[in-house]
Amino acid sequence: MPARNQNANRPPSRPAREGGPLMTLQIERMSYGPDAIAHDPDGKTVFVSGGAVPGDVVEASLEEERPTFSRARLQRVAQPSDQRVDVPCPFVGLCGGCPWAHLSRQAQLDEKRDGVVGALTRIGHFDQDRAERLVAPAERPGNDWGYRNKIELGFSRAGRRTVVGMHEDNGNGLVKVDACPLLDAQDKRLVRSLAGAMGYVSNAFDLSFERIGVRSSSRTRDVEVSLWTSPGGFPRGKVAKVLGDALRATSVVHVLSKGPSKARRVVGVERLSGKGYWTERVAGGRMALSAPSFFQVNTAGAERLVQLVMDALQPSEDDEAMDLYCGAGTFTLPLARSCAFVSAVESYGPAVRDLRRNLEHAQLDNVDAIGGDAGREFPDTDADVIVVDPPRAGLADDVVRRLSEQPARAIAYVSCDPATLARDLARFEDLGTFEPVRVTPVDLFPQTFHVETVTVLERSR
Repeated sequence: MPARNQNANRPPSRPAREGGPLMTLQIERMSYGPDAIAHDPDGKTVFVSGGAVPGDVVEASLEEERPTFSRARLQRVAQPSDQRVDVPCPFVGLCGGCPWAHLSRQAQLDEKRDGVVGALTRIGHFDQDRAERLVAPAERPGNDWGYRNKIELGFSRAGRRTVVGMHEDNGNGLVKVDACPLLDAQDKRLVRSLAGAMGYVSNAFDLSFERIGVRSSSRTRDVEVSLWTSPGGFPRGKVAKVLGDALRATSVVHVLSKGPSKARRVVGVERLSGKGYWTERVAGGRMALSAPSFFQVNTAGAERLVQLVMDALQPSEDDEAMDLYCGAGTFTLPLARSCAFVSAVESYGPAVRDLRRNLEHAQLDNVDAIGGDAGREFPDTDADVIVVDPPRAGLADDVVRRLSEQPARAIAYVSCDPATLARDLARFEDLGTFEPVRVTPVDLFPQTFHVETVTVLERSR
């Protein structure tokens, strides 16, 4: 565990910001979000941003006041909590990537488990005692820092001045950083080299970028850089040469996207140099992924998810499996190695192509890789075991109903959002076929509020 922060009463290392009147607050707990929670003398809830942790007594400036709650920003820790720790990154409090970094490892795990229990009671309307019995202690596979295989950098340009860096914690600007301690230690200095190269590229060729992705694997030694832009002219060869001279990337790709900022869609991917994709070893196999495809940012965590799913389902060579929202095959591949047949459904085109390539490379021919929405393309089969790994929005009503009509002995529900998980588990219970028997929080995102869960549903008695 990191050492106790001896300088915790100093203001966070960020520029002074104008704010409202100061409030002295006792921090009580963390929200499901970057903020801590306190109450003012009148009992109103106050969400405190900027790095407060439970047990702190802080001075915070009032930023927003509403009828039922207020928002404030930490200005000074008057009395540090025993749960407050030192952090290895000077940008915490500026960059928005590690909002829970000042909270100790065990406290983070406890808060994340409490968040899952709270979602089950508030949203799923589970009895408190039952929710406590269902939710296991939170796990953290791998390291507290240096666990990420992927980071995304923002890009801004004003005249000939470019900034490549992390988004500020308020989302309004970028923080120029030399390294990111969340990235594997061997590759965290990539950020500095990449920022320099992109500054030169931008000015030399009058280019702008939506964002810049970096994927790095300590297992395969692959490093991929993805440059995201709108469609248009692009000096492919020249950019590839600059980045090739500056980085040891095994793949550089240009991703073209268009549409509204909150609903942009990929319309093409161009290989500028190298393989044109990134590879990772996970759960005894090798996966190849194109830049737009999803893969968990924590490889050790992804392996733990696979282990929990396989342990829960206990697939056999005679079983037929179903994998909905399967992506590039994180669960499909191990299921295919254990089962007679797998029906795998994925709506995102690049991921479907990656899945088919991964199946071919693994020489697995017992999978029906189905491209399309899980509701519209629900497999016409009777599954013995089922995995669902939906996006943050969770499962559609119709998908819950159709899953409940399956004869499967068990369903493993992998979720990245406790709120939609709780909602969906209540729907399963209302239909009466399956009931949750165990929920395991897995901390794939240390230093943040995010948590993954694996829920096992079995047939109701």
